[in-house]
Formats: sequence, structure tokens, C-alpha cells
Amino acid sequence: MSYATTLFMTASLLGLAAVPPPPKTRVEFANDTLHGVTIADPYRWLEDQKAPATRAWLAEQDKYMRSLIGPLPGRAALVKRLGELMRTERIDFPVERAGRYFYLKRAAGESQPSIMMRNGRAGAEEKLLDPASLAKDLTASPVILDVSADGKLLAYGVRQGGADELAVRFLNTGTRQTMAESLPTARYFGVQFNREASGFFYSRYSPQGSTVRFHAFGKPPASDEEIYGKGTTAKDIVLVTVDDAYTHLIVAVAHGVPAESSEIFVRPLSGGALRTVITGIQARFEEAVIANGRLYVLTSWNAENGRVLSIDLARPERSNWREVVKESTSAIESMNISGGRLFVSYLENAASRIRSFDLDGKPLAAVELPGIGSTEGPYGNVQGGEAFFRFVSFTDPGAIYRYDTRTGQREVWSRVSIPFDAGQVAVKQVWYASKDGTRIPMFLVHRKDLAPDGKRPVYLTGYGGFNLSRTPAFSPSAAYWVERGGVFALPNLRGGGEFGEKWHKAGMFGNKQNVFDDFLAAAQWLIDHKYTAPAKLAISGRSNGGLLVGAAMTQRPDLFGAVLCGVPLLDMVRYQNFLVGRYWTTEYGSSENAEQFKYIFKYSPYHHVEKGAKYPAVMFVTGDADTRVDPLHARKMTALMQASSASGKPVLLHYDTKAGHSGGKPIAAQVDDVADELQFLLWQLGEL
Repeated sequence: MSYATTLFMTASLLGLAAVPPPPKTRVEFANDTLHGVTIADPYRWLEDQKAPATRAWLAEQDKYMRSLIGPLPGRAALVKRLGELMRTERIDFPVERAGRYFYLKRAAGESQPSIMMRNGRAGAEEKLLDPASLAKDLTASPVILDVSADGKLLAYGVRQGGADELAVRFLNTGTRQTMAESLPTARYFGVQFNREASGFFYSRYSPQGSTVRFHAFGKPPASDEEIYGKGTTAKDIVLVTVDDAYTHLIVAVAHGVPAESSEIFVRPLSGGALRTVITGIQARFEEAVIANGRLYVLTSWNAENGRVLSIDLARPERSNWREVVKESTSAIESMNISGGRLFVSYLENAASRIRSFDLDGKPLAAVELPGIGSTEGPYGNVQGGEAFFRFVSFTDPGAIYRYDTRTGQREVWSRVSIPFDAGQVAVKQVWYASKDGTRIPMFLVHRKDLAPDGKRPVYLTGYGGFNLSRTPAFSPSAAYWVERGGVFALPNLRGGGEFGEKWHKAGMFGNKQNVFDDFLAAAQWLIDHKYTAPAKLAISGRSNGGLLVGAAMTQRPDLFGAVLCGVPLLDMVRYQNFLVGRYWTTEYGSSENAEQFKYIFKYSPYHHVEKGAKYPAVMFVTGDADTRVDPLHARKMTALMQASSASGKPVLLHYDTKAGHSGGKPIAAQVDDVADELQFLLWQLGEL
């Protein structure tokens, strides 16, 4: 038994809060001067992920983390219960082509999903691709990219670990053989067959700019026709799609994430030049769909809550654009066309509602939902007779429903079944005032018999950015937390899309502090209303949510007992220099801009860690395969907080050499990771 483990176990038995000190990290300052301000970075050397010194440091950090988490009690029971909640059968949305249905399915006992097919909706299920053929250690997972019009060819991507990049391959659905031709591992934004499946269009990102090309099967890649790409930059996302009738190619360009502006180009699938349909407007135009010779788009142009426009492709001039779905008091979350109907998903107080219209915008029947929750879809063929949508809630892990577009009837396509007693759980929405008086909604989930006594462990999470909405969804972590008598809390912070573009803008650029204020006010409300106390309050966030909890922790360290900070952005002065960070300059701004530097530097968590401050316990979670948010943020912040915090509480780095931003781990590894995270939080809140 190691010295660290012995000391930890002794401290635990004596009821002490002390933990053994972390490994020492070498300090080597790099100094930058930006806009007259000198910034010292003591751990710049940890930015080099492949350097032997960084790898040795990671090994020491993993050993330290394991020495503290490993001896904690209750592991077997926790893993068993999480397995019951997480090892469930999962079936994804089907893609229908020529009467065949293609979809991903992971059986309850499997680690990764397989690609499946049915001949007819009620046909026998056939396995087309087993994930075991992709990687012996089951760290690779497939994703369906497209299926040819006749259902005979399937394009799929292979993701290694949690990376965003995919290798693209092609499967003959009759012979079950993968073709020799493929696309190398890269970041793709569309792979689409032409009508004859003699070739395919694809959009591939590179830091020099994205390109759209056409590859003909049997031809060398060097001969691929470039259709679009000149003038694109590192912050442009270029999506390529083919309409359901195989008449047109659509190229949609988003300038930044979220898009500060959009462009849409169209050309006949048979060839010719791209024709500009939308350009020169500072607004988002997305979810472009072609039906009956018209292009339908969801836009924020002159409509902060969104509206749907229809554009005649024969007369695409702006003067001929028609509004078919007007802006309303509820924000539009998504739009699609299936079975000749226009489906629009709205958010009403952060919960989904789906309404349908004909293609001229005449209101039709609303889609009946099972309750208050969140939806994805509906998806289906433009001229088909069916659409599929997913419904989930805090207490329901969800089902995918088939919706008959002619009769309005729905039936279950697939359902996730878990041993969870939803009847014992209460879900409610409260409203509270943020620092500036803005009213913010927050969902609370807990057992019906819970009586607020100021001592409950609370799991508070949030996001607040990129126009993304946090709506009711089932979480195994939250379910376990609630079963133990705790409270799960989810506020709908500014910066999200729950109340339209105005809500989003109130939390971006120089307004980013509003997001942190909203989150801190949520924590204070939970304390003031006797749900919890600071020592019993855990906060968690991932990605932009990792930035959120990093800022909350550095601004109000006294307010929390434990912090779970996943795949985070933390060094906001340098974030734009790594991986796809340039995308996000349209949300945060950039320190390269003198005015934007002022507010970014003011909240950047890495630059506001104070030596000698008493910080809560924190676990940073990331991995080598995160190709979206560079793991350097978590590495540097771990070292800085370990050297700075005077609370005596642990600062840990949970680092996986194969994990990344997009998941992709085998289910057993996922269960172990969640168990590590929950054990850490419960330990630090005194709940073990």
C-alpha cells in the first residue's frame, strides 16, 4: 500500500478533511504582453501534450488521483447501480431508403453500437456492421453518414475514442463487405451520395479552410472535383447536403460557432455552377431543406425567436422570399420537412412543443407529446409518409416515436427501459432573480418525500452559451443522485437559446459575466430556500459549462463544496490558438482584439486563481482524444490550483489517454468514469 493511500485512509478513519499533497509541478514562466498588460503563465510547458515531461506529469497525476479515489467506500454498489441505469438497449433514429431501415443499435450487454438494417419497418433485424471489427479494445464506434437511394450502399464514419474526427468508409449492404475506397480521418461536415451512388459529395475541414468536393468511385482522390472552398477560413463550417429528390446540392456556410452570419449556395446535382441564394446578412440561416422546388430555411434574421422562410429556387432574389412561419413569443428550436409537412419545434419555458404546417405555412395539428420534456426531430423523407422524433424527460430515458404524417398517429419505434421508479420523483420549475434582476428559470428534480432542511446534497449544473438550450433530459448521474435523497438542479442561464436570440446575446461577448452571475444566483437561491448549504453543494459543467464552473469556482470559492469541471475552456486568453478555437471567437471574442481582451481577461478562470485562497475540492476531467477543447486547459489549471489552494481539499485530474469530447468509450469504461466522478463528489460533500 502506498504512503498516499495509507495517509488518506488514516485521515478518513479519523474524520479529517486532510489529504496527502499532490505531486509537485515544475514552474517555468512564459510572459506575454497583450495590449499593454503583461501576463505570466507558469505552466506553459504543459501545453505540449506529446512532450515526455508532460507525459510523465500525467502519469504522476493519474497515480495521485487513483490513490485518493480508489480506497473510497461503496464502489461496488455504486458501479452496480450505475450499470443498471447505463447498460440499456439503445436504438437510434432510422434512415429509410427503398423500404429498408438503417439505424444504430447497442444491446444492453454490448459496449458499442452496431449498424443494423430491417427490410420493411417490421422486418427481421440484420446486423450490417459489428463494432468489434473496428477495434479490438472496443474504443472505436460507427456512425451512419448516408445511405444511397436504392439502399445498396451505406456511408459510415469510424470514430476513435472521443475524437471529433472520423474515418469515412463505405459498405455494400448486400454483401456486407466494406469497400476498398475510403476517406482519411478528418473532420467532415457532410458525406452524401449522388442519385446513382456512382460517387459522393463531401465537406472536409482543415485549419486552412474547408472544401466541398465530389469523388467518383474508382477514380484517384487527386481527381476529386472541388465545388466550393476558395476563401474559407478556420472559423467557417461548410455543410453539404443533397435534397431527398436528388435534384440539388446544397452548400451551407456558417461563419463561426454560433454563426455570426450564414451563406447558402445551391446547384443542380447534375452539375454546373453554385448559385448564391443567401449572402450578406448578419443573421443565422440554417436547416436548409428543399421541397417542391423551394428552399426552406430557419432564420434569426429580423426574428430573434426565429421564423421560417420559403425561397423559390427559380426566382431566388430576396424580393421574392416568403415568410411561411412567423416569429412567435416562443423560440424556435428546430425545423424540418417530412411527409410533405413542415414541422417546427418550439421551446416554451425550456420545454419542447412540436407544431406542424403545410408547405405554405397553414397551421395543421400539433404533434402530441407524452409529457413535459425535450424532443429531437421529427426526421423523415420530404415526400414520405412518416417522421420519427425522440422524447425524453428528467424521469424518462426516452423513446423514439414513428409519426404517421397522414393520420397524425404515433407509435413507439424504440424505447429505453431502465429500472427507475419515476413515480417517486418530483420535477418542478422555479424562477429566481439574477444579480441584475433578470428572472431565470431552474428545474429541480428530487424525491417527492424530500423536505428542504438545508442539509441536502445538491448537484447543480448548467451551460449558458452558444445558443444551446438545456432542456429536460434523463441523466443516470442525476437519477442516482436523486435516489440517494439529493437534489438535481438545472438553471436555464443566459447565453443559451431557451428564449431566443435576445437571451443568447445577453450571455455572449461582453455580457458573459451575466452567465456566471445567473449560475451563482442559482446556487444562492438553493441555499436561501433551505435545499442545501455551501458544504453540500456540488457544481458540474462540461466544455463551455466547464468554463462556467471554472469561473464560478474562482469568483465565489466559498459557495461550493465540490466542483466537477469537464473538458473545459479555462485559459481564455489563449483558447483561440488551439484546435478549433477560432470557431468560438464569434461567441467569446478574442484576446487579440484590444476591447474584447478587457472583458475576457477579467473573467478568464486560469488568470484568477489566487495563491492562498481556500478553493473547494475540484476534479478536472479530460483526455488526449479531445480534439475540440484542447486538454491543455485542464492540465494547466490542475497544476495552478494544486500550487495555489490553501483549503487542504483535493485538486485532481481525471485524464484518459483515449477519451475525448465526443464520448465513444465502451460502456464499461463509461460506468467506471461516472462512478469516479460521483464518488469524488459524494466524498467531498460528506455523503459516503
